[in-house]
Amino acid sequence: MSNFVFVFRGGSVEYPSLSPSEMQAHMKKWHDWSNSLAQAGRRLNRAPLDPAGKTVRGRERMVTDGPYAESKDLVTGHLVIAADSLEHATELAMECPVFDYGASVEVRPVFETEA
Repeated sequence: MSNFVFVFRGGSVEYPSLSPSEMQAHMKKWHDWSNSLAQAGRRLNRAPLDPAGKTVRGRERMVTDGPYAESKDLVTGHLVIAADSLEHATELAMECPVFDYGASVEVRPVFETEA
């Protein structure tokens, strides 16, 4: 079994327009999906990201406020999972609730390195 990271992009700009009950229902979907991965021994680590932040760019290391990009490209969180293959990890990503709001999941293998 190998490790993969799901990088969630976009979708969060639509959340402010949700009613409290819609937001609660959507968060329940996330909770249920994430817990199903954990119960199967596949969820290893997870973290939603706060929209605030700084970006450091270039050789001059210029610092700007925020991770500002087009909202569809903004990284909103990540999840590390265990799966049998890249294809299997992609299948697991297909059930992610992020798609309800037009977002995407980037599925990437994690390099195994020695500590």
